[in-house]
Amino acid sequence: MDIATLRASHPDHWQLAGAIRALAMDAVQAANSGHPGMPMGMADVATVLFQNHLKFDASAPMWADRDRFILSAGHGSMLIYALLHLTGYSDMTIDQIKNFRQWGAKTAGHPEYGHAQGIETTTGPLGQGIANAVGFAMAEESLRARFGAKVVNHKTWVIAGDGCLMEGISQEAIGLAGMQKLSNLVVLWDNNNISIDGRISMSDITDQHKRFEASGWKVIACDGHNPADIDRALTEAKKSDRPVLVDCKTIIGFGAPNKQDSAGAHGSPLGDAEIKLTREVYGWTHEAFVIPADLKAKWEAIGARGAAERGEWEARFATLPGGKQAEFTRQMALEAPKKLAGAVKALKKELAEKLPKVATRKASEMALAVINPVMPETVGGSADLSGSNLTKTADLGVFNAENRKGRYVHFGIREHAMAAAMNGMILHGGVRAYGGTFMCFTDYARGAMRLSALMGVPSVYVMTHDSIGLGEDGPTHQPVEHLAICRATPNTLVFRPADAVETLEAWEIALTESSRPSVLALSRQNLPTLRKTFTAKNLTAQGAYILAEGSARPKAILMATGSEVEIAMKARDILEAEGVPTRVVSVPSMELFAAQPESYRKKVLPAGPVRVAVEAAARMPWDRFLLGERGAEKKAAFVGMESFGASAPAEVLYEKFGITAENIANKVRAML
Repeated sequence: MDIATLRASHPDHWQLAGAIRALAMDAVQAANSGHPGMPMGMADVATVLFQNHLKFDASAPMWADRDRFILSAGHGSMLIYALLHLTGYSDMTIDQIKNFRQWGAKTAGHPEYGHAQGIETTTGPLGQGIANAVGFAMAEESLRARFGAKVVNHKTWVIAGDGCLMEGISQEAIGLAGMQKLSNLVVLWDNNNISIDGRISMSDITDQHKRFEASGWKVIACDGHNPADIDRALTEAKKSDRPVLVDCKTIIGFGAPNKQDSAGAHGSPLGDAEIKLTREVYGWTHEAFVIPADLKAKWEAIGARGAAERGEWEARFATLPGGKQAEFTRQMALEAPKKLAGAVKALKKELAEKLPKVATRKASEMALAVINPVMPETVGGSADLSGSNLTKTADLGVFNAENRKGRYVHFGIREHAMAAAMNGMILHGGVRAYGGTFMCFTDYARGAMRLSALMGVPSVYVMTHDSIGLGEDGPTHQPVEHLAICRATPNTLVFRPADAVETLEAWEIALTESSRPSVLALSRQNLPTLRKTFTAKNLTAQGAYILAEGSARPKAILMATGSEVEIAMKARDILEAEGVPTRVVSVPSMELFAAQPESYRKKVLPAGPVRVAVEAAARMPWDRFLLGERGAEKKAAFVGMESFGASAPAEVLYEKFGITAENIANKVRAML
């Protein structure tokens, strides 16, 4: 629909959408940075969605049964900022709009979770939003099965662009959503045929309709500038028994005479002259950042439209038994149940009695076997490695279209979408998500893992086969640099437990975290229980602790993680037999140890003794504890990997790469 017809046929709608377009142009111009074209092109679709279909109440941004709106095409962030301001979200003031992309403003360059109310997830890395949305939709299905449709019954709406659909994660996500038949998920495709380089046809010829249909989606098309046609498509989408793609054919930079339908409207300000011409095309006579009071009032009425429905929901929720209300509130807030501590304590006592020799991946399964029954909100899964990751426990059942009460997800070979969906489930509320794959495939999940940390989402990544100890699969599957990469990521907890007790303690920490993801690096090979005495205190929470003290004041300190702690203990035996008092320090979490008071760190790592760090991985993260923390170059050594691994049995690899008790002892001897 052309602008003249749209203005004449739908004058009220034109003014509402015009407010979005004007704010987008003005904010990007003031910042001299941003993407004005996408908000200008999708303003009509967004207006119809918010006015007629989205279930929300701007005065109650955290209403549990609200629809979720996700701007996957996060470069068009002024679209959501304009919508939040216009509909009356209290913290999205006009000053925030004026300070778009400036220091301290809630209006960051791309929407960031936690900065402003109404932003459900951080988007910008293309494809992440649509993949998060699959997790949102899965969480809604899971909660509805647990608490009933009277309490949980809403949709997840996504605006995605051509770039989102080109990123590989999108195929993983839409395949998962189609298989799961997520009928509460609707993706609105901003089909404007433009990316930064120019026409999409320069880089892609995919038939998106056939692609989505082949993945089990319903596909609907509409004129993205015709409000009546948009309304028809969204009404039809809400009736689907499958996830829906709505193809909204739009023009990027709609109305900008010299830049619309071109890359010139994509990633840079329009310029004062072009904005003046566009205002004339729009018939928009107001100054920059000025929204007439009557128009703002109409938008605020749209923002208040859901208040009555929210009131009805609150009345229904109040009829639930008190215990069920409390449990729903607890789960939505991601608060661990009181029963968790007791379950952990009981298993820890059992481990101290039985001293099992098991791989830490098996120890993780043992931990989950007592955790999952007391935490009905846990939803686990694996990227087609259930039998290797051991993430499924007997009580979970499989989550699928036939059994929404199931709590185990077969994500398929989709590590990236699995991680992004986990983020979405947790952001939705009511679900504690964990997922497993091999440690080396953190590479495939990396984009979403980074966003877990950036957003402060406590996803739990169960990464098994954590070293050359996995053996014959060879260097393609043996992680070497991956621990360093995870540890280098801000706001991430990385655990490499030495035995079943540390594994259980790591799980307890991960499931009580509220603002950091956790990575559990777990062994394939069996490891003895080294913590042989029960203690109620969670020693893993200290990050590092003295596992075995020297026979006298130590002359050597051996630091190790995971499967190498056992080797360090054997080296200690060798050195002690030679009259060298040796302390062994287990370091299950460098991040937690670094956060301890200096007095504690000094107690564990005093000045004086020589130090050897032992880990079947790259040295890089260890220098803080070898050279820093009262250490010194001439008194520090590392036993680990300086290359990629090889294909051979684990015990052969450890010998060939020198990760042995005798080599550790030699390092100590040389320094002494």
